[in-house]
Amino acid sequence: MRDIWNPWHGCKRISEGCENCYMYYLDSLRGKDGAEIYKVKNNFDYPLHKDRNGNYKIKSGEYIRVCMTSDFFLKEADCWREEVWKIIKKRSDVIFILVTKRADRIEKCLPYDWNGGWENVWLNITCENQKRANERLPILLELPFKHKGIMAEPLIGKLSIMKFLQSGQIENVWAGGENYGSKKPLFFEWVKLLSDECKATDTTFSFFETGNVFIKDGKKTVFTNKKEQAKTAFLLDINYTSSREQVFKLDLPAQYSQIGLFNQTDEEKYFKNECQYCFMKRYCAGCSNCGKC
Repeated sequence: MRDIWNPWHGCKRISEGCENCYMYYLDSLRGKDGAEIYKVKNNFDYPLHKDRNGNYKIKSGEYIRVCMTSDFFLKEADCWREEVWKIIKKRSDVIFILVTKRADRIEKCLPYDWNGGWENVWLNITCENQKRANERLPILLELPFKHKGIMAEPLIGKLSIMKFLQSGQIENVWAGGENYGSKKPLFFEWVKLLSDECKATDTTFSFFETGNVFIKDGKKTVFTNKKEQAKTAFLLDINYTSSREQVFKLDLPAQYSQIGLFNQTDEEKYFKNECQYCFMKRYCAGCSNCGKC
């Protein structure tokens, strides 16, 4: 995940996983209200930005996370989304990762020429507990997307998704605890259940952070450092890589691989020592701010 693209900012809380939203928390530190929704003018067309040599700043084959300070399918953003779809289609050489809680709004918000989905769009539905999984994941299975995933983060309750994984449509599951002032614990047993279900269905599983409060074997650990969260999650050794290769059939230059990972040769200098403990590195190109993730 080389970069983030926020064409709009601000969101509305809709479920339990929104209670300690990091966007609201960080906005509050700046004296802002996270519920204020607005178009980010300087960054709205970011994937089309070029350097002084006329090359796109976001390289072919890279991953870019979209609307990390909002929700891509937010109702208040309906007036801006059509233009964003056009940008995504134009950069058919880049993988756009969408993460949303608003599964019920997705179908009505797709572009007219969507058909069976675009190869460069990877949809991940967030479900923080069993209630939300039962609401949102049946919708996910019916949606016309080439690439589908599940984001169990912040995981605030026991969650079983086996019946959804057995569909064979889910390519990945990401899990993590809650941060930013939260005291809600993440139990190791919850994460282990997801890991076991992913292994049983040959689905890639990534446990990328424990959250502030983590409980394993009855022992409670309170973290104040997100790097330690990531390292602890990694060393538990419950991540899993599927034998089903995730293939994005992008419009790529010849020097790039069709598995969707761009050529990292020029970027390896940005990986730091702590990256060896991060399972998300497989989706990451490193960056000049490495260590601040």
